Amino acid sequence: MSDALPGLDQLQELPLPAAVPYWPQTWGWAVVALLLLAGGAWAAWAGWRRHRRNRYRRQGLAALNQLARDAASDPLAARGLPALLKRTALAAQPATARAQVAPLAGAAWLAYLERSAGQGFPGDAPQLLTQLAYAPDEAVRQLDRAALAQLIQSCRAWMVNHHVAP
Repeated sequence: MSDALPGLDQLQELPLPAAVPYWPQTWGWAVVALLLLAGGAWAAWAGWRRHRRNRYRRQGLAALNQLARDAASDPLAARGLPALLKRTALAAQPATARAQVAPLAGAAWLAYLERSAGQGFPGDAPQLLTQLAYAPDEAVRQLDRAALAQLIQSCRAWMVNHHVAP
């Protein structure tokens, strides 16, 4: 008598299942993948446009930071502040609206700055801007440094927060 069990020689290896494919089994997953790709492409495009659209703002803030450093040692350097605000405002406008903003001066210019920022300039900021633009050098040297620093901060806030009318 043999020790082997009957029929063991007839056993076969079990077949392995087919490999699981990486491609989705249904068309719904392909649609989801396409929607995700389209959404990612749109977000990248919108971010790029926003970055390009705000280039003038970054350049204006860089110029303002340089002006603030220079004005800390010499108040006469702050004379460039009104012109910097005007250049920034003009760069922000579409070409069709620049002709409306360019001739603004005095009270109309200050009103435009306040309207576009959504917040007013504090206290004596309008007078300081006027003095920086038109006062003699000796009067500019006599300006209060704290008030000048506050004006620069207000201009920085305007550059960061202003809105361009569509």
